[in-house]
Amino acid sequence: MAPCIELEAAGERILLDLGLPLDADGASDDLRPPVAGLRAEDPTLRAVVLSHGHGDHWGLLPLCRPNVPLAMGAATARIMCAAAPFVPNAFVPNVSFELNDRRTFQIGRFSITPYLVDHSAYDAYALLIQAAGRRLFYSGDIRAHGRKGGLFERLVSNPPRGIDTMLMEGSSLGRLDEHTQFPTEDDIEARLTQSFKQPGFVILSASAQNIDRIVSIYRACKRSGRTLLLDLYAMEILRATGNERLPNVGWPNLSVYVPEYQRRQIARKERFDLLDPYKSARIYRERITEIADRTVMLFRPAMADDVETANLWPGTRAIWSQWDGYLNDGPGARLKADLATRGVPIEIIHTSGHASILDLKRLANAIQPDRLVPVHTFEGDSFSRYFDNVTRRSDGEWWEV
Repeated sequence: MAPCIELEAAGERILLDLGLPLDADGASDDLRPPVAGLRAEDPTLRAVVLSHGHGDHWGLLPLCRPNVPLAMGAATARIMCAAAPFVPNAFVPNVSFELNDRRTFQIGRFSITPYLVDHSAYDAYALLIQAAGRRLFYSGDIRAHGRKGGLFERLVSNPPRGIDTMLMEGSSLGRLDEHTQFPTEDDIEARLTQSFKQPGFVILSASAQNIDRIVSIYRACKRSGRTLLLDLYAMEILRATGNERLPNVGWPNLSVYVPEYQRRQIARKERFDLLDPYKSARIYRERITEIADRTVMLFRPAMADDVETANLWPGTRAIWSQWDGYLNDGPGARLKADLATRGVPIEIIHTSGHASILDLKRLANAIQPDRLVPVHTFEGDSFSRYFDNVTRRSDGEWWEV
């Protein structure tokens, strides 16, 4: 389901995304697609173009030769660099081409126009590719119900024309009824606010790279009179966006907590510079114990020992603000079991990073491609129930746009 799309024109090639499947245990050589130029130098591979910074769109890049030319948004590259000291399988990109909203640029034979879109990843793009007299539009991952939903409305009201083939994601198919919409990010903020008004220390599991969600959590904290506790990783991601309108040091209802595992990481890697920007906003374990009923901690399982040491488990409530499928196995399932053992109730408050079927239909109707090809979905065979001009293609199949 992770996209990797190879395009060829006049003997030159580009890739659109190079993702690690979400159900993979990790990046391994057997997952790398047999694309010339990924392992050994091949000048016909001009670049890998990343639509956004989620691992299911870039996660196989660490298996490639180090000097493969890359195209991505500038904020995406900064976020990947900021995440590197904190996450496993990190990748620090060396960017050759920068994506900017509706600013066309050239990679060899390929003329590329990025369209900034609403998605749960910051700095995400759909892509218009023109080459050899043909026009292809790749939706990337897209939605209409996030904090940047206006970008979706702008796209459907002023779409690219004359599209021969549209590659459209369909992550919501099979997970949502045709006539149902996902909650908006404003709906999530309202639900979080109501939950935060209840007593108890709150631990909240959400992706630090889901900037829309971090904003919703912060706004809900302000509305409910709580303080949001963010760790160094989350703060570094926010800072890497370069967006001064996002929560930062000095903002009310925001403190920085450095959990024990990050303290050890910093000492081991001698990255004490990571602490410097946040000294004025730091909060320590003793103070959290004093104000626990008025705080929300952005939480991951590695912080469980901090909660234990501070004796905060009694009365703690947990909120899961990610896809609930992650609770079925792996770290999510282990966390769910651990919370159950401790008697900590868990509430799910989340919305999808992907468009509903209704909004995908709006997108397809606006673009009006001659041919629509499903990508990034387990339900490609059901596309023809909802969309016109659907053509199914197989993995590894070459065909003319």
